[in-house]
Amino acid sequence: MIVFPAIDIVDGKAVRLLRGDYKQMTVYDDDPVSVARRFEQAGATHLHVVDLEGALNGGTPNLKTIQDIASHTNLYIEVGGGVRSMDIIERYLHSGVRRVILGTAAVTDSAFTQNAIDAYGQSIAVGVDVKQGEVAIKGWTQLTGLALDDFCLRLQQMGVGTIICTDIARDGVLSGANRSLYANLQIKYKMQIIASGGVSSMNDLRALSRLGLYGAIVGKALYEGAIDLSEAIGEVSA
Repeated sequence: MIVFPAIDIVDGKAVRLLRGDYKQMTVYDDDPVSVARRFEQAGATHLHVVDLEGALNGGTPNLKTIQDIASHTNLYIEVGGGVRSMDIIERYLHSGVRRVILGTAAVTDSAFTQNAIDAYGQSIAVGVDVKQGEVAIKGWTQLTGLALDDFCLRLQQMGVGTIICTDIARDGVLSGANRSLYANLQIKYKMQIIASGGVSSMNDLRALSRLGLYGAIVGKALYEGAIDLSEAIGEVSA
């Protein structure tokens, strides 16, 4: 299983939100590039980046910071947040990003999503953000009424190869990953599943790895020192 350390960006800074609440934001570092380089030095090969301003308002307000991360590391970078046009996808892929994550647009614009998959294949992933079994969009601020299983089935039928599933209720609170959620997804679908939200200990990572998941995103647990990245990569990436 691949361990994806996470960097969420607001105003060019590395931050974390509590359960996706933009009013409950902690700034961990003013220099996301240095954070990414530390992750790489610890053994990371992949990096999960979210432009939180993009997620809320659209666009690529932190593109320069993401370009700097790509040019100063050799990490496989996946980026999400506000990706709602082919132009934005192309901008990211031409900036050193290896995989672009669709979020809101994957729910609201099926034609665009299908076009992106047809054009870029495995360079496209979809972020599936879930709250009480319901898909959320627009930076987790709006529930859609769309059931998780219905959405995942649609994505698989469209040819999506990778989904990043976030349990919003557990994100940023170090409460433990929703293992039953990911076990269910792993059994039901043929897509690569990346777990996100609530990963708080090595026990979480071991359990997710045993499920056979493609990857797991670790955010706050790294910044707070609850998980040692080198240890995590050495144990579950073997």
